[in-house]
Order: sequence, then structure tokens, then C-alpha cells
Amino acid sequence: MSDGVKSGMPSMRLKYLLGYPPEVLARVQGLIDSGNLAAYLEQRHPELHIVRSERALYDYVTEMRARHMRNAAPIAKVAWDPKLHIVKNALGTHTAISRVQGGQLKAKREIRIAALFKEAPADFLRMIVVHELAHLKEREHDKAFYALCCHLEPAYHALEFDVRLWLTALELRPTEQGR
Repeated sequence: MSDGVKSGMPSMRLKYLLGYPPEVLARVQGLIDSGNLAAYLEQRHPELHIVRSERALYDYVTEMRARHMRNAAPIAKVAWDPKLHIVKNALGTHTAISRVQGGQLKAKREIRIAALFKEAPADFLRMIVVHELAHLKEREHDKAFYALCCHLEPAYHALEFDVRLWLTALELRPTEQGR
């Protein structure tokens, strides 16, 4: 176990898990120390998605929107963004670009998903899409926002935690291979 977890402070290797209780961090650190974090995630989420192109991503997002949020604003664009995770420290973004058209103000909604999710388990892509779709109705990350996320995906919180574990495993991958 790392000194950071023993003292109650998470190590920098657990930066995606800040705010979780020390006992959870200790279990995660145990998986890391034993080299089993990636295997644990592969066992829990074995199915990879087949959404690779931007057209397929757009179809995936709009189908999910139509199924769960028929009254939400339409989405003009959905794209994989290779710089998103690195530049904005975000996994997905939702933006509305407003412009005047005639005498009216029109907004075009756009969703961008970090390109690292092209190689993610299907559950993780679904969780990110649910998160961004929830922003169509709720702007802030508040109680109403998370209630909507859980309505769209009942296992939302568990998936969000597993995505955080997956991001940790991705960052540790070169270290684990160097052992």
C-alpha cells in the first residue's frame, strides 16, 4: 500500500478517485499493487462497443436521445475529440452555439466525446453519452442532474466509478508493463 493511502491522502496515481473514502482507495490501491486493476475491469466490462466513426457515434447518441429524451433539443453534431481529455480535462462536452437567424435566436447543440472512448468498454461509452445527454436538460452537476443520469442509466454511479478506475488503469499501463 502506498504511503499516501496509509496517511489518508490518495497518491497521485489515484487522481481520478479524489473524494472517495480511504477504505475504497485502499481497495483500489490493492488492485494496483497486485497488478490486477485492468483484469478486474475487463472482467466487469468485457464487451467493447463497435462505434468507431463519427457517423456511428452520431447515430448512437441520437438513438439514445430519441429513446430516453424525446422532448430534448435536437443535436446538430456529435464528434470524437482527440484533444478533449488532455486539453480540457473532460471526457465529454455539450455546447450550444447560438446565432441569430432572421428575427430569431437559434441554438445548435453539439456533443464531443473524448477519442480515448473509441477503445472503451460499451458500458463506459454509454455512461459518457448519458452524462452529456443529461446536460440537454440540466446544465449544472447538481442533484437534479444526477437524478436524470440515474433515470437514463440506473447503474450510472457504478459506471462512473468504473470509468475512473479505467482512466487510472490507462495511466498506469506503461508502469505495469515495465515491471
